[in-house]
Amino acid sequence: MLEGPKVSQSELAKRFGVSQPQICRIIKNKERILGEWHRNGDPERKRKREGTPGGTLEATLLRWVEGSPDLPGGSHHLLQLKAKHLATPLGRSEVEPGGGTWLPGVPRVTFKKPPAEKEDAEQPAVEHWVGAVLPELLRSYKASEIFTCGETEVLLPTGERLALLLCANADGSEKSPLRVVGRSPQPRCLRGVNLEQMPWSYRAGGAVTAPLFAEWLQDLNEGLGRRGKSVLLLLAKHEVHPYLQLSNIRMVFLPPATALAQPLERGITGDLKGHLRRRLLRWLPVERGMGQPTLLDALHVLAQAWGDVSPALITGCFRAAGFVPVVPGSLNREERVENPAEEEEEEEELVVAQPCPSEREVWASLATLRRYLECRATSPDLFQAFYELEDAVQMLAAG
Repeated sequence: MLEGPKVSQSELAKRFGVSQPQICRIIKNKERILGEWHRNGDPERKRKREGTPGGTLEATLLRWVEGSPDLPGGSHHLLQLKAKHLATPLGRSEVEPGGGTWLPGVPRVTFKKPPAEKEDAEQPAVEHWVGAVLPELLRSYKASEIFTCGETEVLLPTGERLALLLCANADGSEKSPLRVVGRSPQPRCLRGVNLEQMPWSYRAGGAVTAPLFAEWLQDLNEGLGRRGKSVLLLLAKHEVHPYLQLSNIRMVFLPPATALAQPLERGITGDLKGHLRRRLLRWLPVERGMGQPTLLDALHVLAQAWGDVSPALITGCFRAAGFVPVVPGSLNREERVENPAEEEEEEEELVVAQPCPSEREVWASLATLRRYLECRATSPDLFQAFYELEDAVQMLAAG
């Protein structure tokens, strides 16, 4: 094209989506490139690939192909394999992961199946894992000792996006405190807060990374060790999920095809976000006089929303995912009939003496109490009692 009229190297570079210096190098080496192309046995090949020094490996492969007429697909397919698939030296004999044996003097060759064939080949392995491997794992643990974990994101009214690390066990009796990851390394609203005693933990980074996940695993393992408890942790294989040899946690990665069937994706994460939205809407009434929630406020609301996720829902999600055997006749904790008379009696006991403070004064008092707990709390359990108190006040305010 350059030999034609009115075509510049810059215009040609734009047309082919390359740089102008690359066009210049091609023109400069025109004779050498054409000479190598003419010497090439495959005119359709686009890239120049160098073989091994001396061509010994390629020659051995060629002799093997020529002497093996029964190879599937014909020998010409094997000749197109890249030399990097033959990285192991010749002369060894071992069993391949797929079950075949590599014979002495025969180069190891990796066949790349088409996507459809690869999926068909992986399906029986997944079915075997779900039907045989997983039940055998679950048989060795109680429901309270079977855990799963995963990540999700939430968007706050302020526009800030937080990453959450969730973890719960199969009978819903234990939900690990939320590990929240935000962008701010040192939020001003967290100054003076006794972070070790909060029902949540905060880290900077914007997303759950492998180091943050490893740190969380170590903390979880230490907490289980203090209670003398060993658990099974089922989780998806992911680049941010490094495998660690832990004393109280047995990590088992799920096959890729079952990753979306995790209990967290079966409804636990969605239920958490629903409770979060409901609680954030409570923040909107003007009578509170507290403005937009800060990051500290959001962390407390997240902990409350996580506490709202019922054990019955968690158990149902584990069962739907096949992560816990279904026990016939078992009752969910929340499947009980409330006595309306008892509720009426409780409401009658809530008599507020006069003069009654305004709602603004009540919320200001609760904010003061929460700040006191943030600075002086000796256990995260104190915040659960505070959250229940706050919910009771909210119900009264709503009539």
